[in-house]
Formats: sequence, structure tokens, C-alpha cells
Amino acid sequence: MDVQELTQDEIRSVGLEVLARELGATGLVRFLQIYEHGDGDYTRERETVLPRQTAQQIAEKIRQTRKG
Repeated sequence: MDVQELTQDEIRSVGLEVLARELGATGLVRFLQIYEHGDGDYTRERETVLPRQTAQQIAEKIRQTRKG
């Protein structure tokens, strides 16, 4: 495999496959937890990204999505 010809997504996919094979599912999850912390303040950002909704509104959206 020539990694120079792979896209970023392909490299990530192959890397995750290797980690899963070598570390198992639990080891893979632990590895990702170490290296994928993200950045920013989700608690603050979600206020601007996600609209405020009641449980009933969310449930209705789910019902509508399931209907097709």
C-alpha cells in the first residue's frame, strides 16, 4: 500500500482498522479518548448551535423522521 496515494479519510480508516485489530475494541476506544479531546467549550457553543427544544418537540421530530 502506498500511503502517499491515500486520502486523509483513507489513512484514518486504515489506521483505525489496524488499531482495532492490534488493540481490540476496548483498546481502540481508549486510544481515541487519549488523542481526540477536541477543543472549544461545547457547553457554551451548544447554546448557539442547537435550538432550545422541549422533549415533546424532539419526540415529534423523531416521529416525523420515521414516517419518511
